[in-house]
Amino acid sequence: MAQPRRLHTGFKMSPPHVTTDSVNDELPEELVEAGVYATVDEGLQHGLVVLAMGSPCWLTPEASQGFRLMVEPSIVIKAREQLACFDRESLRWPPRPANSLAGKPDLTTPLLWSLTLVLVFWGQVTWPEWTKMGALDATAVFHRHEWWRLATALFLHADVDHLISNGLSGILVFAAVLSTFGRVRGWLLICVSGITGNLGVAAINHPAAYRSLGASTAIFAALGLLTGRAVRALAAPGRQRRWREMFVSLAAGLTVLGLYGAGGINVDVIAHVSGFGAGLVLGFCTRPNLVHNER
Repeated sequence: MAQPRRLHTGFKMSPPHVTTDSVNDELPEELVEAGVYATVDEGLQHGLVVLAMGSPCWLTPEASQGFRLMVEPSIVIKAREQLACFDRESLRWPPRPANSLAGKPDLTTPLLWSLTLVLVFWGQVTWPEWTKMGALDATAVFHRHEWWRLATALFLHADVDHLISNGLSGILVFAAVLSTFGRVRGWLLICVSGITGNLGVAAINHPAAYRSLGASTAIFAALGLLTGRAVRALAAPGRQRRWREMFVSLAAGLTVLGLYGAGGINVDVIAHVSGFGAGLVLGFCTRPNLVHNER
Protein backbone atom coordinates (compact mmCIF):
# COMPACT_ATOMS: atom_id res chain seq x y z
CA MET A 1 0.00 0.00 0.00
CA ALA A 2 1.30 3.48 -0.93
CA GLN A 3 2.58 5.59 1.91
CA PRO A 4 0.23 8.41 3.10
CA ARG A 5 1.10 11.95 2.25
CA ARG A 6 1.03 14.24 5.23
CA LEU A 7 0.43 17.96 4.88
CA HIS A 8 1.68 20.28 7.60
CA THR A 9 1.87 24.02 8.19
CA GLY A 10 5.56 24.53 8.90
CA PHE A 11 6.35 27.40 11.26
CA LYS A 12 3.35 28.67 13.20
CA MET A 13 4.41 32.28 13.17
CA SER A 14 4.95 32.43 9.42
CA PRO A 15 2.60 31.96 6.47
CA PRO A 16 1.65 28.29 6.02
CA HIS A 17 3.78 26.11 3.75
CA VAL A 18 2.71 22.88 2.11
CA THR A 19 4.98 19.89 1.68
CA THR A 20 4.39 16.26 0.83
CA ASP A 21 6.47 13.82 2.84
CA SER A 22 7.33 10.31 1.78
CA VAL A 23 8.57 9.21 5.19
CA ASN A 24 7.15 6.07 6.76
CA ASP A 25 5.10 7.91 9.40
CA GLU A 26 2.23 6.05 10.95
CA LEU A 27 -1.17 7.67 10.62
CA PRO A 28 -2.40 9.03 13.94
CA GLU A 29 -5.25 7.06 15.44
CA GLU A 30 -8.88 8.18 15.29
CA LEU A 31 -8.57 10.33 12.18
CA VAL A 32 -11.84 11.21 10.46
CA GLU A 33 -12.50 11.47 6.75
CA ALA A 34 -13.27 15.03 5.61
CA GLY A 35 -13.57 14.31 1.89
CA VAL A 36 -12.74 11.91 -0.95
CA TYR A 37 -11.15 13.13 -4.19
CA ALA A 38 -10.47 11.50 -7.52
CA THR A 39 -6.88 12.72 -7.98
CA VAL A 40 -3.99 13.56 -5.72
CA ASP A 41 -3.91 17.13 -7.07
CA GLU A 42 -7.55 17.62 -6.14
CA GLY A 43 -6.88 16.22 -2.70
CA LEU A 44 -3.87 18.45 -2.17
CA GLN A 45 -5.86 21.47 -3.30
CA HIS A 46 -8.58 20.76 -0.74
CA GLY A 47 -5.93 20.04 1.86
CA LEU A 48 -4.87 23.67 1.55
CA VAL A 49 -8.29 24.64 2.90
CA VAL A 50 -7.62 22.67 6.08
CA LEU A 51 -4.11 24.10 6.34
CA ALA A 52 -5.56 27.59 6.07
CA MET A 53 -7.54 26.75 9.22
CA GLY A 54 -4.22 26.12 11.00
CA SER A 55 -4.79 22.38 11.33
CA PRO A 56 -2.84 19.39 9.95
CA CYS A 57 -4.35 16.92 7.50
CA TRP A 58 -3.37 13.68 5.78
CA LEU A 59 -4.04 12.48 2.25
CA THR A 60 -4.27 8.69 1.96
CA PRO A 61 -4.70 6.74 -1.30
CA GLU A 62 -7.48 4.17 -1.48
CA ALA A 63 -7.68 1.71 -4.36
CA SER A 64 -11.44 2.00 -4.86
CA GLN A 65 -12.20 5.50 -3.58
CA GLY A 66 -9.38 7.69 -4.86
CA PHE A 67 -7.73 9.84 -2.19
CA ARG A 68 -9.17 10.42 1.28
CA LEU A 69 -8.50 13.66 3.12
CA MET A 70 -8.19 12.82 6.82
CA VAL A 71 -8.35 15.30 9.70
CA GLU A 72 -8.45 15.22 13.46
CA PRO A 73 -11.91 14.55 14.97
CA SER A 74 -11.99 17.88 16.80
CA ILE A 75 -12.07 19.91 13.57
CA VAL A 76 -13.93 17.61 11.18
CA ILE A 77 -17.25 19.51 11.28
CA LYS A 78 -15.64 22.87 10.66
CA ALA A 79 -13.35 21.38 8.02
CA ARG A 80 -16.26 19.91 6.08
CA GLU A 81 -18.08 23.25 6.21
CA GLN A 82 -15.04 25.07 4.83
CA LEU A 83 -14.47 22.42 2.15
CA ALA A 84 -18.10 22.67 1.05
CA CYS A 85 -17.79 26.45 0.89
CA PHE A 86 -14.61 26.10 -1.17
CA ASP A 87 -16.37 23.75 -3.62
CA ARG A 88 -19.29 26.18 -4.06
CA GLU A 89 -16.97 29.10 -4.72
CA SER A 90 -14.91 27.06 -7.20
CA LEU A 91 -17.79 25.93 -9.43
CA ARG A 92 -16.92 28.38 -12.23
CA TRP A 93 -13.25 28.80 -11.52
CA PRO A 94 -11.06 29.67 -13.30
CA PRO A 95 -13.22 32.18 -15.21
CA ARG A 96 -13.19 32.16 -18.97
CA PRO A 97 -11.12 34.80 -20.75
CA ALA A 98 -12.91 38.13 -21.05
CA ASN A 99 -13.15 37.86 -24.83
CA SER A 100 -15.11 34.60 -24.54
CA LEU A 101 -17.78 35.88 -22.15
CA ALA A 102 -19.82 37.44 -24.94
CA GLY A 103 -20.98 35.55 -27.99
CA LYS A 104 -19.90 36.54 -31.45
CA PRO A 105 -22.14 39.26 -32.92
CA ASP A 106 -24.92 37.60 -34.91
CA LEU A 107 -25.75 39.91 -37.79
CA THR A 108 -27.05 37.27 -40.20
CA THR A 109 -30.55 36.83 -38.83
CA PRO A 110 -31.04 40.55 -37.97
CA LEU A 111 -30.13 41.37 -41.57
CA LEU A 112 -32.63 38.77 -42.79
CA TRP A 113 -35.22 40.32 -40.46
CA SER A 114 -34.51 43.76 -41.96
CA LEU A 115 -34.83 42.36 -45.47
CA THR A 116 -38.18 40.86 -44.46
CA LEU A 117 -39.37 44.31 -43.40
CA VAL A 118 -38.45 45.66 -46.84
CA LEU A 119 -40.32 42.86 -48.60
CA VAL A 120 -43.38 43.33 -46.38
CA PHE A 121 -43.35 47.09 -47.06
CA TRP A 122 -43.23 46.37 -50.79
CA GLY A 123 -46.26 44.14 -50.26
CA GLN A 124 -48.01 46.97 -48.38
CA VAL A 125 -47.47 49.30 -51.32
CA THR A 126 -48.62 46.67 -53.81
CA TRP A 127 -51.55 45.39 -51.77
CA PRO A 128 -52.79 48.14 -49.41
CA GLU A 129 -55.15 45.69 -47.73
CA TRP A 130 -52.09 44.17 -45.96
CA THR A 131 -51.91 47.26 -43.79
CA LYS A 132 -55.62 47.22 -43.08
CA MET A 133 -55.64 43.52 -42.14
CA GLY A 134 -52.37 43.45 -40.20
CA ALA A 135 -52.13 46.70 -38.24
CA LEU A 136 -52.70 46.65 -34.51
CA ASP A 137 -56.33 47.53 -33.83
CA ALA A 138 -57.54 47.36 -30.23
CA THR A 139 -61.18 46.95 -31.25
CA ALA A 140 -60.37 44.16 -33.71
CA VAL A 141 -58.23 42.35 -31.16
CA PHE A 142 -60.61 42.41 -28.21
CA HIS A 143 -63.98 42.39 -29.98
CA ARG A 144 -63.31 40.36 -33.12
CA HIS A 145 -60.48 38.29 -31.59
CA GLU A 146 -58.04 39.03 -34.41
CA TRP A 147 -55.05 38.12 -32.27
CA TRP A 148 -52.64 37.82 -35.21
CA ARG A 149 -52.53 41.61 -35.35
CA LEU A 150 -50.32 41.60 -32.21
CA ALA A 151 -47.58 39.96 -34.31
CA THR A 152 -48.22 41.20 -37.85
CA ALA A 153 -48.20 44.86 -36.76
CA LEU A 154 -44.51 44.45 -35.87
CA PHE A 155 -43.67 43.98 -39.57
CA LEU A 156 -45.73 46.84 -41.04
CA HIS A 157 -44.61 50.46 -41.49
CA ALA A 158 -46.30 53.70 -42.41
CA ASP A 159 -43.61 55.12 -44.73
CA VAL A 160 -40.03 54.70 -45.93
CA ASP A 161 -38.53 56.88 -43.18
CA HIS A 162 -40.29 54.76 -40.57
CA LEU A 163 -39.01 51.59 -42.26
CA ILE A 164 -35.37 52.74 -42.50
CA SER A 165 -35.27 53.99 -38.92
CA ASN A 166 -36.61 50.76 -37.46
CA GLY A 167 -34.67 48.53 -39.83
CA LEU A 168 -31.25 50.00 -39.01
CA SER A 169 -31.76 50.35 -35.27
CA GLY A 170 -33.29 46.88 -35.06
CA ILE A 171 -30.22 45.26 -36.63
CA LEU A 172 -27.96 46.70 -33.92
CA VAL A 173 -30.23 46.05 -30.93
CA PHE A 174 -31.28 42.58 -32.03
CA ALA A 175 -27.65 41.57 -32.65
CA ALA A 176 -26.84 42.57 -29.06
CA VAL A 177 -29.77 40.50 -27.75
CA LEU A 178 -28.73 37.43 -29.75
CA SER A 179 -25.14 37.73 -28.52
CA THR A 180 -26.40 37.92 -24.95
CA PHE A 181 -29.12 35.26 -24.92
CA GLY A 182 -28.22 33.06 -27.89
CA ARG A 183 -29.84 33.00 -31.32
CA VAL A 184 -32.81 30.73 -30.66
CA ARG A 185 -33.69 32.01 -27.22
CA GLY A 186 -32.92 35.59 -28.21
CA TRP A 187 -35.41 35.59 -31.09
CA LEU A 188 -37.99 33.82 -28.95
CA LEU A 189 -37.65 36.48 -26.25
CA ILE A 190 -37.84 39.30 -28.83
CA CYS A 191 -41.02 37.85 -30.32
CA VAL A 192 -42.71 37.20 -26.98
CA SER A 193 -41.81 40.59 -25.51
CA GLY A 194 -42.77 42.44 -28.72
CA ILE A 195 -46.17 40.72 -28.91
CA THR A 196 -46.70 41.25 -25.18
CA GLY A 197 -45.88 44.93 -25.63
CA ASN A 198 -48.50 45.24 -28.38
CA LEU A 199 -51.02 43.43 -26.20
CA GLY A 200 -50.27 45.81 -23.35
CA VAL A 201 -50.66 49.00 -25.39
CA ALA A 202 -53.88 47.69 -26.97
CA ALA A 203 -55.28 46.90 -23.53
CA ILE A 204 -54.29 50.32 -22.20
CA ASN A 205 -56.13 52.11 -25.02
CA HIS A 206 -59.17 49.80 -25.13
CA PRO A 207 -62.11 50.45 -25.55
CA ALA A 208 -61.11 53.64 -27.37
CA ALA A 209 -60.28 53.34 -31.07
CA TYR A 210 -56.56 52.63 -31.36
CA ARG A 211 -54.47 51.63 -34.37
CA SER A 212 -50.72 51.39 -34.70
CA LEU A 213 -48.02 49.61 -36.67
CA GLY A 214 -44.24 49.36 -36.71
CA ALA A 215 -41.33 47.29 -35.37
CA SER A 216 -40.37 49.89 -32.77
CA THR A 217 -42.32 48.06 -30.04
CA ALA A 218 -40.13 44.99 -30.58
CA ILE A 219 -36.98 47.12 -30.74
CA PHE A 220 -37.68 48.75 -27.39
CA ALA A 221 -38.66 45.34 -26.04
CA ALA A 222 -35.16 44.19 -27.05
CA LEU A 223 -33.71 47.17 -25.18
CA GLY A 224 -35.75 46.09 -22.16
CA LEU A 225 -34.35 42.54 -22.47
CA LEU A 226 -30.78 43.86 -22.34
CA THR A 227 -31.59 46.11 -19.38
CA GLY A 228 -33.32 43.34 -17.46
CA ARG A 229 -30.42 40.98 -18.14
CA ALA A 230 -27.92 43.55 -16.82
CA VAL A 231 -29.94 44.10 -13.64
CA ARG A 232 -30.29 40.33 -13.05
CA ALA A 233 -26.55 39.81 -13.47
CA LEU A 234 -25.94 42.20 -10.57
CA ALA A 235 -28.67 40.56 -8.47
CA ALA A 236 -27.48 36.99 -9.03
CA PRO A 237 -27.73 34.62 -6.03
CA GLY A 238 -24.51 33.94 -4.20
CA ARG A 239 -23.07 37.40 -4.62
CA GLN A 240 -23.52 40.65 -2.76
CA ARG A 241 -26.23 42.69 -4.41
CA ARG A 242 -24.83 45.95 -5.65
CA TRP A 243 -27.86 48.21 -5.55
CA ARG A 244 -26.10 51.25 -6.98
CA GLU A 245 -24.90 49.34 -10.04
CA MET A 246 -28.37 47.81 -10.48
CA PHE A 247 -29.90 51.30 -10.43
CA VAL A 248 -27.31 52.56 -12.93
CA SER A 249 -28.13 49.70 -15.35
CA LEU A 250 -31.85 50.39 -15.08
CA ALA A 251 -31.32 54.14 -15.42
CA ALA A 252 -29.21 53.62 -18.55
CA GLY A 253 -31.99 51.64 -20.22
CA LEU A 254 -34.62 54.21 -19.24
CA THR A 255 -32.42 57.01 -20.56
CA VAL A 256 -32.15 55.37 -23.98
CA LEU A 257 -35.91 54.81 -23.92
CA GLY A 258 -36.45 58.50 -23.14
CA LEU A 259 -33.99 59.74 -25.77
CA TYR A 260 -35.20 57.63 -28.68
CA GLY A 261 -38.69 56.53 -27.72
CA ALA A 262 -40.39 59.63 -26.38
CA GLY A 263 -39.84 62.30 -28.99
CA GLY A 264 -40.74 63.12 -32.57
CA ILE A 265 -43.89 63.35 -34.65
CA ASN A 266 -46.37 60.46 -34.63
CA VAL A 267 -44.33 58.59 -32.01
CA ASP A 268 -46.36 56.10 -29.99
CA VAL A 269 -44.72 56.60 -26.60
CA ILE A 270 -47.06 54.21 -24.80
CA ALA A 271 -46.21 51.42 -27.26
CA HIS A 272 -42.50 51.99 -26.70
CA VAL A 273 -42.91 51.97 -22.93
CA SER A 274 -45.10 48.87 -23.08
CA GLY A 275 -42.53 47.01 -25.19
CA PHE A 276 -39.67 48.10 -22.95
CA GLY A 277 -41.56 47.00 -19.84
CA ALA A 278 -42.34 43.57 -21.29
CA GLY A 279 -38.70 43.08 -22.29
CA LEU A 280 -37.45 44.32 -18.92
CA VAL A 281 -39.49 41.73 -17.03
CA LEU A 282 -38.61 38.87 -19.38
CA GLY A 283 -34.92 39.81 -19.41
CA PHE A 284 -34.79 39.84 -15.62
CA CYS A 285 -36.69 36.57 -15.25
CA THR A 286 -34.70 34.65 -17.88
CA ARG A 287 -31.78 32.65 -16.58
CA PRO A 288 -28.38 33.59 -18.06
CA ASN A 289 -27.32 31.62 -21.08
CA LEU A 290 -24.09 29.76 -20.22
CA VAL A 291 -23.43 29.00 -23.90
CA HIS A 292 -23.60 32.44 -25.44
CA ASN A 293 -23.05 31.34 -29.02
CA GLU A 294 -25.85 28.77 -29.18
CA ARG A 295 -27.23 28.22 -32.63
